[in-house]
Amino acid sequence: MKHSFPALALLMALAGAATPRPVQAAEAVYDRQLIRLAEVLGSLQYLRALCGEQNAPWRARMEALLEAEKPDPDRRARMVAAFNHGYSAFEAVYRTCTPSAIAAINRYMKEGEELTTGIVERYGR
Repeated sequence: MKHSFPALALLMALAGAATPRPVQAAEAVYDRQLIRLAEVLGSLQYLRALCGEQNAPWRARMEALLEAEKPDPDRRARMVAAFNHGYSAFEAVYRTCTPSAIAAINRYMKEGEELTTGIVERYGR
């Protein structure tokens, strides 16, 4: 099962190309969506590897997102905690790849793409 996540690459490119803003208020506008995206990436990191994906890119995408955002320590901690929560929530439930795990992958892939596209369309430049 191979899925692409091109909108995330676009988000990271836009975030990296944006001029760093010293004011956190502008970033806070989309933080809720960004935190959810981090959780989705963590979920996909666990589930896709569980279902046989080799060299899962989701942790690297999270690291790239952090690099692009350059969050302050508190914001970074929230993003990392969300990623870890997404990972551990599924780790606690799934020990093998099941039809339910595959359905969760499909839902999270769709949600991740929607979040990414929404952030880029609304806040990207």
